[in-house]
Amino acid sequence: MNVEFFVISLLNGVSYGLLLFMLSSGLTLIFSMMGVLNFAHASFYMLGAYFAYTISGILGFWPALFIAPLLVFALGAAFERYCLRRVHKFGHVPELLVTFGLSYLILEIVQLVWGRSTVPYGLPQALQGPLFTLYGTQFPKSRSFIMLVAVLMLVSVWLLLTRTRIGLVIQAALKHPDMVEALGHNVPRVFMMVFGGGAALAGLAGVVGGNTYVTEPAMAGSVGSIIFVVVVVGGMGSLAGAFLASLIIGVVQTFAVAMDQSLAGALQSLGMAVTDQTFGYELLKLTISQVAPILPYLFLVLILIFRPKGLLGTRED
Repeated sequence: MNVEFFVISLLNGVSYGLLLFMLSSGLTLIFSMMGVLNFAHASFYMLGAYFAYTISGILGFWPALFIAPLLVFALGAAFERYCLRRVHKFGHVPELLVTFGLSYLILEIVQLVWGRSTVPYGLPQALQGPLFTLYGTQFPKSRSFIMLVAVLMLVSVWLLLTRTRIGLVIQAALKHPDMVEALGHNVPRVFMMVFGGGAALAGLAGVVGGNTYVTEPAMAGSVGSIIFVVVVVGGMGSLAGAFLASLIIGVVQTFAVAMDQSLAGALQSLGMAVTDQTFGYELLKLTISQVAPILPYLFLVLILIFRPKGLLGTRED
């Protein structure tokens, strides 16, 4: 493994991991504050990308970077206020079902408005081209921009929750909602803002990820399962755990995708004697890059077996 491959793959893995964190952080906040697993979370990510595509065509990318997440915030808050809150008293299953239905509703609306094919949501001029070149391999500005936005978002959320009055009210409403309401705070409004804020974080990820990767109706489905893996692996409700799990999964999957070595060769390089009779001929022919898509789910299974609370999880329920 040469230095060029290692550095570029590591940077690509970190940028992908930070994008996963932008997605999973909103889902983690919603679950930790409200106990709701939002199956439509990836759909808000898709809406952020499509809103940014439309706004970019009118006002440009930089206004869209701020306007699109605000629109997603408004939709998320409205959904919590007029739909999710009404089924909350019936338990977790109706909450899961209504968010599951919302994901399909959003998908159908997106296909009706923007079509079923990929839309030309391109990078702005300032983010085109490489940030630097290492041994002839370029690292794009767009991926570095994702890393910057994710770090700024992490710092902003941490400061909001730990250094502001609003953050203190949010954390208090999580543990002692009756006491917070007795002190004069509107707890349902707090939950509405939290749900909208989590949706807005997903929308922000869509704004910066949609033009770096691809903007299409299938984009929500492609990341929807991965962000649940991140949340469970990191620990349900743990923002630090989601950050750690995102980086681990992003880096491991990126390195795996870039490796053309067969499984047999990888095992042999670790000093294991491998024969066709040991694992089967077809399995031995598979390369590491071919099994890369299943690695996050394998990691999830191992975490659930050996550490059900996740890497940094603390919740008992």
